[in-house]
Amino acid sequence: MVVFPVVKLATLALRTACKPIANRLKKEAGYHPKFRNFIISIAQANHRLTTRVQRRIYGHATDVAIHPLNEEKAVQAAADLLGELFVFSVAGAAIIFEVQRSSRSEARKEELRRQEIQEIKTKNEELAREIELLAQKLEELEQLSRGRGLLGTLNFRHTRVSEDRKSN
Repeated sequence: MVVFPVVKLATLALRTACKPIANRLKKEAGYHPKFRNFIISIAQANHRLTTRVQRRIYGHATDVAIHPLNEEKAVQAAADLLGELFVFSVAGAAIIFEVQRSSRSEARKEELRRQEIQEIKTKNEELAREIELLAQKLEELEQLSRGRGLLGTLNFRHTRVSEDRKSN
């Protein structure tokens, strides 16, 4: 089972490596104009949603106007969201991979158990047939012994008769 520790180590390395990648994504997100506008709109939508949810939780009025974030705060918030989303996605993919690998391993073990059970059933059936055959042979021997007597079945009859004659 060397595979298990190697997979765990690879998963840990991937999680560790994705944090710098997320930071790099955050840094690059602010430089490209189209992407910058896109993430600003995502950040503003996220800000509106979280503000409404917080107001409902605290029992404040939700119909009050929500002031948008300034551009730099929006870029920073969106970059943080993007980085966390990337880290979460990598961790989620690693978990899904681990669960699938584990389920395949369990399926293999279950198949081996089924095969062992089938082998035991087959041996049991063979032994039952053998016992039945032996019971038939025993029945035949009992029938023969009833017809001739036990000594006749075992060929002791002649020996016994000759011994009786010698003793007289």
